Amino acid sequence: MTAAEWLRHNAGEIADLTAWHLWLSILPLLIGLLVALPLGRLAHRSRRLYPMLVALAGLVYTVPSLALFILLPKLLGTRILDPVNVVIALSVYTTALLVRVVADGLAAVPADVIQSAHAMGYRSHQRLIRIELPIAVPVIAAGLRVAAVSNVSIVSMAALLGVPQLGSLFTQGFQLHFFTPIVTGVVLSLVIALVLDGLILLAGHSLTPWQPRRSAR
Repeated sequence: MTAAEWLRHNAGEIADLTAWHLWLSILPLLIGLLVALPLGRLAHRSRRLYPMLVALAGLVYTVPSLALFILLPKLLGTRILDPVNVVIALSVYTTALLVRVVADGLAAVPADVIQSAHAMGYRSHQRLIRIELPIAVPVIAAGLRVAAVSNVSIVSMAALLGVPQLGSLFTQGFQLHFFTPIVTGVVLSLVIALVLDGLILLAGHSLTPWQPRRSAR
């Protein structure tokens, strides 16, 4: 079978695996951001908690993804093939990556800006939403871009457990000694990573129109 014939016969399966890969990459990114925002703010506001939270996040990020995929079903009572294991594992990695990013982003807000907002009567949560987070967006967006690309890569590891996504094409190509599925999986993974990176970059620009474009690279 030629590469073109294989692609034509498996177009439906490739589309399904691509959709799964997208879903398993994006959902943990959103969950991780929502969890990292309060933790990052907590780390920013407490000199005592900052080193503890940052060190813990760094430690969690070093746990091998395959080990986490195997441990989570035993801890959660889920099946080994359940995609929720991948979502939770990648949410943990995304949170670990973004906690320091959020804290450092909030720390980059100039003190005189905070004092001005305080003098104008902004309460703590109002300063966070209207002043601090918008200014910290470039730093947080840069961290999100790294997390998005990492998620696209780590999701592929779940193929070793049988969870369907583009990594399944790697194992299929290896078992068949056929390079076309492997090349297809690599190319589509790169495309997904580039698309997510571009979308986050555009979102960052739209939220910070006062920032020069080169500062977000």
